[in-house]
Amino acid sequence: MDEELRSVTERLRAESAASPLLDRLATTRDHDELASALTAPGQPLWARELAAYRLGVAGGRRAFEALVLLLNHRDPARCATAAHALAALGDPRTARAAAALATNELRVAYALHPVRLLTALRAPESAPALITTLERRLGPHDPYRKVALACVEGLGALGDPRARPVLTATLAHPALAEAAAHALARLPTED
Repeated sequence: MDEELRSVTERLRAESAASPLLDRLATTRDHDELASALTAPGQPLWARELAAYRLGVAGGRRAFEALVLLLNHRDPARCATAAHALAALGDPRTARAAAALATNELRVAYALHPVRLLTALRAPESAPALITTLERRLGPHDPYRKVALACVEGLGALGDPRARPVLTATLAHPALAEAAAHALARLPTED
């Protein structure tokens, strides 16, 4: 059992009340059994999460929809698990789904992991989604500074010159200015 799976399993153990199903889902090599746990009626959330995670990191595309739902969950640990599995999954729909979640103003409180996933994916959708999300975070008294900081750091990592205007505007925000300066330094120089 790898370290990430061990961490997920231990987190879910208390939630599952040490159900034998947890150990079965954590150890089975049968992808059909894992997929069944995603769709069977009455399955608890922890079982669906573990099955989706296991399928996702194994490249099982049947986990995609469940992982996207978990990426937008109110529990940050579930979001992180889903992001890890989605990055491993390699499904071409992932970047578009993460961009939709990151830019959804009604769910911005849960956008941190979609933003980080977009950075890791380095997909064509990544920079435009991070730029849009960051622009919206620059208003006065915006409560989502962690999301804004993740956008700034992500844009620096991506090195996309289209980010220069929003990163320059971010310099005026004291809580983000240092990160914005570092991100700007990572962009290609202008001609």
